[in-house]
Amino acid sequence: MTNERFLEVNRARWDELVEIHAASDHYDVAGFKAGGVTLRDYEIEDVGDVTGKSLLHLQCHFGLDTLSWARLGARVTGVDFSEKAIELARGLAAEAEIDAEFVCSDVDSLPDHLEGTFDVVYTSRGVVNWLPDIERWAQVVAHFLASGGIFYITEGHPVLQMFDHAPELRLRFPYFHRDTPDALVVPGTYADPAAEVKNQLELGWSHGMGEIVTALARAGLCIELLREDPMGEWDRPFLEPSRDGRTWRYPVDKGEMPLWFSLKASKLAS
Repeated sequence: MTNERFLEVNRARWDELVEIHAASDHYDVAGFKAGGVTLRDYEIEDVGDVTGKSLLHLQCHFGLDTLSWARLGARVTGVDFSEKAIELARGLAAEAEIDAEFVCSDVDSLPDHLEGTFDVVYTSRGVVNWLPDIERWAQVVAHFLASGGIFYITEGHPVLQMFDHAPELRLRFPYFHRDTPDALVVPGTYADPAAEVKNQLELGWSHGMGEIVTALARAGLCIELLREDPMGEWDRPFLEPSRDGRTWRYPVDKGEMPLWFSLKASKLAS
């Protein structure tokens, strides 16, 4: 099976998930329509003031975070490989009267569908594991980043991605990249576990932290920030709620493990 076929399998699932996610409490579309911003405080602080800046959001799903950056003053372009997600994003932008551009494309072929460079390239939460080629991803990031611009990602830690969704710590997935994806059958979706989903197959790839950082460095970016956090945004049976009530962590009496990371890199001004 080729990467294009892998892409088709994942796209079929994400096309089906768009309406389910948009109707879920997890995404709270009503809250966004009422003027909300879906971005986390820490990522707004890490990225900094975006007023008047151009921002490219890779793997944007149906655009809530993209449009949130616009509400903070950025000139935004969102990209996703699901046409249904892009259609919904455009509809949300029109309804909210937010000026935004949305492009349907996978990351690898985006240079064939979009021109220009951006002050900020952004991506977040559940994006890296869908990428078959982390080196190509980094090259695309660098391609679209303007001289002096910044790239920012906040994401589940590769260590967390290794473990099965079970009460005990049980290794299931590799830490280091393999060309052949891991296949996972998921009856529902993280936004609605009880939802009826026909396309249940997900294909994903592991990428270790060193592989991610090295790919960005080889693409010409300068790493300014790499923060690893023992608290993450994804619930797992072997984790417990943190005191903030919004994140989870490994039980304190059992030890500590990295669950989340945030990375900021820059493209040196020429």
